[in-house]
Amino acid sequence: MDGGFLAADLVLLVIQHDSRPGQVVTESLAQADAVLADAAREGDHVRSAQHDQVFANEFSHRFDERVDRQLGAGVALGGGFLDTPASSAITAFETSAFSLKALAVALAPLLEAGEHGGSVVGLDFDASVAWPVYDWMGVAKAALESVSRYLARDLGPRGVRVNLVSAGPLETIAAGGIPGFDRLAAMWQSGAPLGWDVRDPGPVAAAVCFLLSDRARAITGEILHVDGGFHAIGGGLR
Repeated sequence: MDGGFLAADLVLLVIQHDSRPGQVVTESLAQADAVLADAAREGDHVRSAQHDQVFANEFSHRFDERVDRQLGAGVALGGGFLDTPASSAITAFETSAFSLKALAVALAPLLEAGEHGGSVVGLDFDASVAWPVYDWMGVAKAALESVSRYLARDLGPRGVRVNLVSAGPLETIAAGGIPGFDRLAAMWQSGAPLGWDVRDPGPVAAAVCFLLSDRARAITGEILHVDGGFHAIGGGLR
């Protein structure tokens, strides 16, 4: 069983079949462990399409759904940075940063069992600058980028790679919880040299699959920008 391709199957199935945003892992590790133990017992049978779908749906279902209701209420997002309470900032951190560590640790026994090791890929939004309306989620993304580097350090000796894809804005369910998302998306229309289609997740999905595959076997601790080149431009193109 190849850990990298198993991970790719699960990620894509979760996106396709149960694309509920903002599901956190912090208080669900015991439940996740049970799901992962079921998968381990199945061995290579995990690769069957039917079992993949059941596994992905169950894995996603057991994670706690509370994030968008808390973050999308104009507290951690939407322009109220100075008024955000610690509880909302902590939720943002748990959701966007600590969850990657929790998930990576829970999956590590499966991933390192693969012949060529395994791969974990997280989705990022450029945290090198302050964005309109993104507020404490921007701070949390900066933490996510740091967490990914420490995971790369500690899981690398076990054959597990950890990388991030820093994507341009996409019209996803999660985007619906970001006040002012249209304002962010409009910036890409005038600033991305290659152009950017907020309705097309294909380029991001392709980059994720690359990083999950053995073709990226010597890459870890990396942030791959898939944003039409927007991150490299100092101002609008027109």
